[in-house]
Amino acid sequence: MESVQIAIMVVLGAGVASLLFFVIKSVTAPKKIEGIQKLIKQGKTSQAIKLAKQILAKDPGNYLAHYYLGRAYLADNRSELALMEYKIVNENAIFGEGLPELTFRKEVSGLYLKFNQQQDALREFLLLTKLEPQNAENFYNIGKIYEQQNRGDTALGFFQRAVALNKRHAKAHAAIGLILYHTKQFTEAKKEIDLSLALSPETYSSYYYLGKILKENKDFGAAVKAFEKAQRDPDYRQKALIERGTCFMLVNRIDNAIPDLQRAIEQDKDGSKQDTLYARYFLASCYEKNRRIEKAIEQWEIIYKKNHSFRDVTAKLTEYKDIQSNDSLKDYLTSGTEEFMEICKRAALESLSMSTQTCEPTKWGCQIIAVEHKSDDWMNMRKQLFLLRFYRDADPLEDSAIRETLDKMKEQNCTKAYILASAGFTRTATGFAENRPVELIGKEKLEQLLQKSGS
Repeated sequence: MESVQIAIMVVLGAGVASLLFFVIKSVTAPKKIEGIQKLIKQGKTSQAIKLAKQILAKDPGNYLAHYYLGRAYLADNRSELALMEYKIVNENAIFGEGLPELTFRKEVSGLYLKFNQQQDALREFLLLTKLEPQNAENFYNIGKIYEQQNRGDTALGFFQRAVALNKRHAKAHAAIGLILYHTKQFTEAKKEIDLSLALSPETYSSYYYLGKILKENKDFGAAVKAFEKAQRDPDYRQKALIERGTCFMLVNRIDNAIPDLQRAIEQDKDGSKQDTLYARYFLASCYEKNRRIEKAIEQWEIIYKKNHSFRDVTAKLTEYKDIQSNDSLKDYLTSGTEEFMEICKRAALESLSMSTQTCEPTKWGCQIIAVEHKSDDWMNMRKQLFLLRFYRDADPLEDSAIRETLDKMKEQNCTKAYILASAGFTRTATGFAENRPVELIGKEKLEQLLQKSGS
């Protein structure tokens, strides 16, 4: 009997101990969470992270601790780790008083946007429209995601809902303006952009949209000024620099374009953004136009490492790999103006048996007026003139270049024209040249001529 009583007392003692343990745990756990919050507010993020990890080591299912660990990482500028914790919370936690759903979804949606996880961000913003149906910003952010996915019609609907909730939402008016412009609704587009800037002249992102419209309308001078202002918005600085650089490219001001594109690349420390690849691609085009082929190849190789299928980068690297191994063609493409003209005169004489009478530099290469080179010219007879045009443009020549050459040939009283182009010719150019007094010499034959002349 006595042994039974002892057993009962042991069981009761164990129960009381267990109860005390859980009571103490339930009392101390919230205090520890409050401790993490206080440490974050005090800026002691390292201590907050350490305390949160201690709690999770004993209780991995404490999703409130996961949440505040995420907040501590955010405060410590470790966004990627913060997002990992927030994902754990999102998948498992039950939201309530201790874990505010509205605050959480605002924070996690921002993180998804930061890491370009558009579908996850979209899901969060759609949930936010249910939690905050009167908040225009959520509808605007949804519109931005659809816009980036090239779903303009859907994006327009959300931007319009944003301005219906907040008529003074300048960014939404600007976004509507750009979509309307792309759908050729020019009058309405201009109204929206003007309204956006009138509402908030210091909403510098609106100048980005204005610049896009001006650029597409070929008003490059005004577009450059608009993109200059747009750079004051940190979120649009890189895009504005790229757009401004391409404006300079379109008016052939390559030396102005290069610094803007270099600055655009510097905005992305990781070098992983799609916009950064475009900045590098356009910068390579500038170097190519300026005959700085090694610099262009350097940019193409960086792009290729990030994305093998980016535009025509693979083709460019293949093309210039051949050139790098061919000294004659490399010199033709990269030499300075004076040296280049000497190369062309030598090629004319040694490979085409033509003596140069005049040689002029042009923006695309050089132009030579020549006569046949013969040793038996003692009779001093009038010789036929030939027009030779040496191109080193990066793009294949169109038929417009053939037409212009033929006009120039007639103007100079030449019998025949030769067009030598390192990038070759388009199909329409080749077709147009048939049965006309012009000979087209593309890359392969040009290489042979340069090698023969020892250039």
